[in-house]
Parts: sequence; C-alpha cells; structure tokens
Amino acid sequence: MMDNLAAEIEAMAPTLVGWRRDFHRHPELAFEERRTSAVIREFLESEGIEVKPCGRTGLRGVLRGGKPGRTVALRADMDALPVAELSEHDYVSENPGVMHACGHDGHMAILMGAARVLAAHRDTLPGTVVLLFQPSEENPPGGARLMIEEGALDGVDAVFGLHLWQPMPSGIVGLRAGASMAQADEFEVVVEGRGGHASQPDRTVDPVVVASHVVVAAQTIVSRFSNPLEPVVVSFTTIHGGRIHNIIPDSVTMTGTVRTLDPETQRAVKKRLGEVCESTCRLFGASAKFTYNDGYPPVINDAASVELVRRVAVRELGAEAVETITPIMGGEDFAYYLQHVPGAFALLGIGDDRPYPHHNARFDIDESVLPVGVRLMTAVALEMLA
Repeated sequence: MMDNLAAEIEAMAPTLVGWRRDFHRHPELAFEERRTSAVIREFLESEGIEVKPCGRTGLRGVLRGGKPGRTVALRADMDALPVAELSEHDYVSENPGVMHACGHDGHMAILMGAARVLAAHRDTLPGTVVLLFQPSEENPPGGARLMIEEGALDGVDAVFGLHLWQPMPSGIVGLRAGASMAQADEFEVVVEGRGGHASQPDRTVDPVVVASHVVVAAQTIVSRFSNPLEPVVVSFTTIHGGRIHNIIPDSVTMTGTVRTLDPETQRAVKKRLGEVCESTCRLFGASAKFTYNDGYPPVINDAASVELVRRVAVRELGAEAVETITPIMGGEDFAYYLQHVPGAFALLGIGDDRPYPHHNARFDIDESVLPVGVRLMTAVALEMLA
C-alpha cells in the first residue's frame, strides 16, 4: 500500500509546509493552544474523523477503518515556548515573546498529513487509528498524563511518536530500544546566610560564597558519586542574589536540573544532592532550603515496537537512513504513554548543519523532512494494524 502512497505524500509537501508555517506564525504556550486546537479540530472534522477534546486544550481524533483490527495511536505535541523569536523569515511568530523553538509546529503538520492519507484510504484500513494532539509537553507536569486520565489511550494497543531533531542529519531516523530519553527533574536551593556591608564580610555569613561552594561540591555527584557507566547530569542553571555592589545579601536562590536514565540512580542522586546542599551550607554557618520536583520519567521504548519502526523505516527510506542512537538527556512526557501501552518514540533529523539548536531564538527546521515524517508515521500505523 505504501508504494502507492509515497507519491501521494510527496505531492502533499507544499500543504505540509503551509500548515507548519501557519502554526509557526501563531504559537501558543502550554494549555493556551486554543487557536491551534481549533485549527486542527476543523481539519480533522473535514476529513471525517471523530474528534473530542482531551486534556483541556488537546484533541483525540478517532479514524475507524473499514475492516476490523487493532488500534494504534499516533501523537504530536502542540505547545510553543516562551522565547522571543529573532528570525527574519516571512513566517516569524506574530505572538510576541512566544515561539515554536522546538519543532512542535512540524510535529502537528506531520500528524495532520498522516491523518489525511489514512482517512483517504479508510475503507481498506484494518483497524482504528487514534490521533493524539497533546498540549503542554514543554511545561511539567505536562499534558500527557491529563490526556491519559481523560481516555486518550482507551482501547489502544500501541502508541508511536516522533520528534524532529536538529543534532541529526536531515531525513535520518534515530531509534533506541529501552531507555532513550532521560528523566528530567528540577530543584531549587535557597542559601540562607546573614547579610551586611560588603566592607565587613567578617560580620556576615555570605550566601554568595556559600552558594559558590554548593555548586562546586555538587559536581562531585557526577564525578565521584555516580557510576561512570550510568549517564547523569546535574546542572545549576540560575543564581539570583543581591541587588547592589556594596551589600552582601541575606540569601541566594539557585535552580537547576537533574537528568538520569535509571530510576534507582535518580533516587540516589536526588538524596545526595540534598545532602550536599545542606551539609555545605552548614559548614559555612548558613542553612539551605532544598526543594526537589520529580519531572517526566525516562522514555522507555518497547523493543518490539522499536523493531517495527526500524523495519518500516528501512523499507521506506533505506537502511542508510536509520541509526541506533545513544540515549538523550532531554526529557519528554511521551514517557507516560509508554508506561501504559507498548510503543516507541523516534527521532527524525532536520539538519545537523543548521546553526541554531532547539530552544534557540533563531531555531528553524528543514521543511523537506515533513513528507518523510508523514511517510514514516503512516507506514508505522499501517504496519502495526496489518
């Protein structure tokens, strides 16, 4: 069937680009994707696909084939980021301070393309395809769990998704069985000292100095506490304290992230980081208020589902277009779907020669890969249902 659909999908390229650029011009933040949701809903209904709201601003479309069979779900995320776009192309964001800086605009266009192809051939479709357009992937606790609670996976036998990925060459499909993306946690440390005049540091407990020692000491969690064969990231990403050059402040607040692939390692790092923060502060006569928030769990791809995607990708795109990737320390709430049903999350390269990475104010994608994404998602759905 895909032999006949390849040309049909390639001819769809200008439409895919148009959809993607429309979403790019009108980005919306987590759980604010009202225009986005309305555009997608109108499209799905025009294709004769049943649509219901799911997860506040999300959608669950159901395409019933003409023959009985299994049910497969395909997912795309919808939300943008709080980034002020600095690009100069003619489809720049029209929503100040908000930008599709991660490729979700492309994800939606790809899933819409797959929906159109599958709907046009529903009479010969052996089973049901569930189309999940999910809000709030970028903003923990995310939209996936809410979608699941509201029935997104009811009756679903397997779930698949993809992410456009700048670090890989355009058109390359990246796959990995097992842990492929990290658990992404957040923490905050408030170092409480005693402020005073900067000319009299001996009369203070300087939280700036203490905070500096906390940051350095925490690096030993990776270099000396963790198994060197087990990936761990501990990053402090913000430090705020003081307002003027001649006053030592009373406190410094720091935030950061922990990334792990293994639940046992995650629990150990979480415990150790709290101990390091509290003991280091105590050493200098300060105190620490340590808060740790568990993020999305690791993305654990089902081995059989990964093999299905690999088989399809090789058949459709060629063996040279498929790679086994190393784990990625970014997080993804697609992980929650995989805790309920088997499935796989793939990466699709959009150009490692492009100068700006994900979440950059000048991020953009290679739009020539959009038909490739449609072909892959469509073929995976058909293979699962066959």
